[in-house]
Amino acid sequence: MTHPAIAWKILTAPQMAQLLDAGSFAGGPVDLADGYIHLSAQDQVAGTLAKWFAGQDDLYLAAVDLTALGEAVKWEEARGGVLFPHIYADLPLSAVLAHGPLVWVAPGEPAFPALP
Repeated sequence: MTHPAIAWKILTAPQMAQLLDAGSFAGGPVDLADGYIHLSAQDQVAGTLAKWFAGQDDLYLAAVDLTALGEAVKWEEARGGVLFPHIYADLPLSAVLAHGPLVWVAPGEPAFPALP
């Protein structure tokens, strides 16, 4: 099975600022508790937003180049037995291809920042 080369990290405004200011992101509270950084494939982002970020404003999406992270990326079963990408390392800003504030095209349908 071939996995996408790009996955998405949903970040709060303070987390996005930390990534930009520090040049890397060690993870949010749930990432730190689980021991890896949670990402979603593009077709999983809407579900992740609905399940874990409902009602939150001031969120950001960051496109992550999984090939740049090599062996740190593991595709593992999560919600409903579906495979999700997880990073077993800090997320370096150098692996972020694009980022921007979360905006909605329609209810439940996020717009994604343009990739280079």
